Amino acid sequence: MGKIEIDRQSGCCFGVAKAISKAEEELQKRGILYCLGDIVHNNIEVERLEKMGMITINHEQFKELKHVRVLLRAHGEPPSTYEIAKQNNIELIDASCPVVLGLQKRIKKKYLLAETDNGQVVIFGKKGHAEVNGLLGQTNESAIVIESKEEIEKLDFKRDITLFSQTTKSLEEFQEVGELIQSRMQNGATLELYDTICRQVSNRVPNIQAFAEKHDLIIFIAGEKSSNGKVLFAECKKKNPNSYLIHHPDEIDPSLLKEEITIGICGATSTPMWQMEVVAKNIARLQPQTQIEKAAF
Repeated sequence: MGKIEIDRQSGCCFGVAKAISKAEEELQKRGILYCLGDIVHNNIEVERLEKMGMITINHEQFKELKHVRVLLRAHGEPPSTYEIAKQNNIELIDASCPVVLGLQKRIKKKYLLAETDNGQVVIFGKKGHAEVNGLLGQTNESAIVIESKEEIEKLDFKRDITLFSQTTKSLEEFQEVGELIQSRMQNGATLELYDTICRQVSNRVPNIQAFAEKHDLIIFIAGEKSSNGKVLFAECKKKNPNSYLIHHPDEIDPSLLKEEITIGICGATSTPMWQMEVVAKNIARLQPQTQIEKAAF
């Protein structure tokens, strides 16, 4: 008899889970709630919350609202968002991740110091990402964003550099970028490096690699917009070539389900646990000889 196991280390990270819980609480208490940007990069979860009364808006729409309630998602927001809310009498339900808020404060402090000592504040992150936009806002848009080691050429190695990281970036890549910058520093200029990567996210890589190796077949579920999902699925595929990415619990290919195999189900930091549980149930329905391990539910 085959077995199904859900990776209990997968699923929404603390910050995203907190934001979803806050949205549910507010919707149940007072009905309609606006959310600035997708609360999570998972279409199914966004649709579920929208059915409860949540309305997803962008920043242009946000500027036009007055006298409403708006949820700020886990990614965090720049100071300009709070100013607009104040001007338009918008009640903010702030679900920003505490890790992100802590990083924002550190960057703002370094930015104020850099203004006086001619230093450079550098953020290793994805341009245009919601979290990075919030971090840039702490520096009056003056911080330098680099996405890869190739982009360090835009830095002035004769001036002091303070390097931060988007909380969800690869720890290995961040360290590599830091080492390259350090090797290029000139004229006594210094590099101050802050490892601001969230360990709950970075630890997913070794965890999911070990999980993938345990099973004959891996079903990985994540939203189409989830960049974290793409990264973690790639890690699964490295360790277990028999890994398949789906975006909806109903996308399971029955031809993959053989008798007497172990099936692992996992997902991104933006994949709610309930979606992995539905995947497990669907597999059990398609392959009745397969048993869901007790720990799965």
